[in-house]
Amino acid sequence: MTAMAKQVIPFLMFQGDAGPALDLYTSLFADARVVDLTRWGADGPGAEGTVQSATFTIAGQEFRCFDSPPVHDFTFTPSFSIWVETASEEEQERLFAGLSEGGAVLMELGDHGFSRRFGWVNDRFGVSWQLNLA
Repeated sequence: MTAMAKQVIPFLMFQGDAGPALDLYTSLFADARVVDLTRWGADGPGAEGTVQSATFTIAGQEFRCFDSPPVHDFTFTPSFSIWVETASEEEQERLFAGLSEGGAVLMELGDHGFSRRFGWVNDRFGVSWQLNLA
């Protein structure tokens, strides 16, 4: 029998924007916090001051991220998104506004048949967020 995975954690690879993304996420989600953060130094392969490794949480969900030293021809895509269940319309509207600022609205907040109130955005860093009123 094959051993089971010890843990599964979403990992976000940025190209210089991990620090500002962490700032945005921890400012918008009341319970979000950075658990661990290491920045590239002057001698590292990454640009000095960018994120070498970070762990953060939102609603108890752990995420990891970093700034990739090599530049890639790809970035985030909406085919993978972060699903957020909100407790109130006010919370949903605040998150929708904050996450879509400088980004792109994929689906406006509203009743889309499968949910009485749902919206989908790409934030300014390209990370995709689906916001559903629970």
